[in-house]
Amino acid sequence: MRVALVNPNRIKPPISPLGLEYVGEGLLAAGHEVNILDLCWEEQPEKAIPAFFNGQEYGLIGISIRNTDDCSFATRESFLPGFSSIVETIRKHSGAPIVAGGVGFSVMPEAVMAITGVDAGVVGDGEFTLTGIADRCQRQASWEDLPNLVLHRNGFFRRNPVSTVSLSRIPPMSRTLVDNRRYYLEGGQAGIETKRGCPMGCVYCADPLAKGSSTRLRPPKDVVAELGRLLGQGIEHVHTCDSEFNVPEDHALEICGEIIRRGLGDRLHWYAYCKPGPFSRELAGQMRRSGCRGINFGADSGDEGMLGRLGRDFGPEEILSAARSCRENGIAVMFDLLLGAPGETKESIARTVELMMESGADRIGVTVGVRVYPGTRLAMRIQREDLRNGLVGGSDFTLPVFFLETGIAPTVFDQLDALVGKDPRFLFFDPDRPERNYNYNANQVLVRAIREGHRGAYWDILRRVHDEQSVPPENGVESSSTGT
Repeated sequence: MRVALVNPNRIKPPISPLGLEYVGEGLLAAGHEVNILDLCWEEQPEKAIPAFFNGQEYGLIGISIRNTDDCSFATRESFLPGFSSIVETIRKHSGAPIVAGGVGFSVMPEAVMAITGVDAGVVGDGEFTLTGIADRCQRQASWEDLPNLVLHRNGFFRRNPVSTVSLSRIPPMSRTLVDNRRYYLEGGQAGIETKRGCPMGCVYCADPLAKGSSTRLRPPKDVVAELGRLLGQGIEHVHTCDSEFNVPEDHALEICGEIIRRGLGDRLHWYAYCKPGPFSRELAGQMRRSGCRGINFGADSGDEGMLGRLGRDFGPEEILSAARSCRENGIAVMFDLLLGAPGETKESIARTVELMMESGADRIGVTVGVRVYPGTRLAMRIQREDLRNGLVGGSDFTLPVFFLETGIAPTVFDQLDALVGKDPRFLFFDPDRPERNYNYNANQVLVRAIREGHRGAYWDILRRVHDEQSVPPENGVESSSTGT
């Protein structure tokens, strides 16, 4: 059967649709024909869609929804109206069933279905369920009993039981279904998964809703074989898409060991999201030897009490220890902060900034206001304890709604300015200082840096751009802005 897969994500810098590519590989392995409409590269989607569908018959259409909004407290832009328009246009040119999936969809499937009008959706793994739909459609058999499906029938939504499959069953990833080379040149990096799911108890996080609350591991040889294929395309900068690369640590060590065994560490420049604790010196050493250049640690806070309220199971000392281990091994460090959750105070913010400065981190990303996703522990607490006074953007959590503790809301930005001063390591959204803009969507400083040759994690690109611009010119010649 001929299947169309649509990527509606048009943010810049462009991010390759990894989930869509994995689903496409699954369909190909089952014998189906796959054509991908990548709207990221289309200036006029309303013209690209009919051009793609006219003259081609499709039995099934899959659309990947990676993000429902820009996750920015300052802008609060929802992408769902745009996705709805894309689905409406597709309907005019194809009668095939449209099935949505992706991380963004899996967080709030019923809401996304209601807004976009798709026929069905897949929560969690899409490789096997969408292939199952294609198999059934080819036989003209009913497919509505398949696991992981969300359906809207007779005015009601229905979720089928969720089934998780061993990731060892995912077919080899060729990484050729989308133009990964172009994504690399214009987006600065490629993505890869080493696992799915997250067992952590962070009160705000939607990853367990989208990917499951238990960790499922990909075989290290499969992961590294995929890295080798990316390198073969000239793609040398890669970022893991796992919730926490170092959970569990033994699997992370196996990945690093396999990269080293295959001799890829000298060519590969990779970045990861990690949990600050436990994070061993052994792992830091192995990550560096296998080509890791930077780690983004989800620290969230430097205050013991706030870490507990956020559901984190590490403390300030582990944050400092992680930074030391990375410094000793030449790995750049980024700490991500999440300020403004219930219980935040001026004192906890001050302790957090003080710890960040003590850590010696290369960059600290400051997010003010916590995105409230439906179904998370934070959303349930806000409703249970009636904390609606702290909500910014309304009370419908399917929209970009944030929580900001009322006790700090009037002064938090002034306090941060006073505490941080002109320290360039701190990144946060400020329209008056675009060089410190922490919202990657439509970040022109970032887009320009990638165009000029920078590659890697976005925070690390911004770090290097600033460092280069801070170097005094030699002999009256301005410094170059290229880098790797």
